[in-house]
Amino acid sequence: MDDRNTPSLGVIGGSGLYDFAELTEVERKRVETPFGDPSDEIVVGTLSGRRVAFLPRHGRGHRILPGELDFRANVHALKQLGVVQLVSIGAVGSLREEIAPGHLVVPDQFFDRSFNRVSTFFGDGVVAHVQFGEPTCAGLAAAVAAAAETTGAPVHRGGTYVCMQGPHFSTRAESNFYRSIGGSVIGMTALQEAKLAREAEMCFASLALSTDYDCWHESEAEVDAAAILRVLHENADRARATVAAVAASLPGGDCACRHALEGAIVTDRATIPEATRRRLSLVAGKYL
Repeated sequence: MDDRNTPSLGVIGGSGLYDFAELTEVERKRVETPFGDPSDEIVVGTLSGRRVAFLPRHGRGHRILPGELDFRANVHALKQLGVVQLVSIGAVGSLREEIAPGHLVVPDQFFDRSFNRVSTFFGDGVVAHVQFGEPTCAGLAAAVAAAAETTGAPVHRGGTYVCMQGPHFSTRAESNFYRSIGGSVIGMTALQEAKLAREAEMCFASLALSTDYDCWHESEAEVDAAAILRVLHENADRARATVAAVAASLPGGDCACRHALEGAIVTDRATIPEATRRRLSLVAGKYL
């Protein structure tokens, strides 16, 4: 593959995030993976002089529930195309007074409240345990935060993203509990993407778009989907501008994220089933 045509930056987000007037040399790629089909075809184009791959997380027309997403297929498809730095963009509710609707957040921690989601490439005869104490790439997160700040929106660097199961929003008791444990924002998708990106040895950062105060803030209207979509529409230009600025200023060089599987696989290589070895060839082939 010609390196000039390889999209080293990947973006998972809503459908509006690849409708850039500045996006040129656009290709639409339907990718098959060993883990199933990704949410939709992937849009690859040139932005700020760099090839960028965009995947609509919930499919065109927003057809797939958070709990129905094939996170493995989505991340693997981007890796197949050559992506090494992945930015996840999505709507979140705010759990903090200072993070108002319309603000942007670049979280650096996650708290898992989801269940029954497959969030590892391993299993079926291979056991791996990656380090995940710092779940985002510091270099890429800093680049995303700096890019977001160029849009003029208030940007919060750091914070804890609570990943809930959905599709329902929180009860007030749950929302207050998440606040009590130090949560900053709450969403439904970014954590599994972060885990799989780490296993795939990709740098990962999240850009969270605050749309509401969840339901803990009793003086504000309770969250509903229509209100979220209105704020998302207002923030779409800022999100696109952030992606364009990130594409122009990606950190280079080596990164610890690119070696996340070193020492992580504990299985005796002689016992690995051949079918599993083939399925993991792109993610972990050099370690198997």
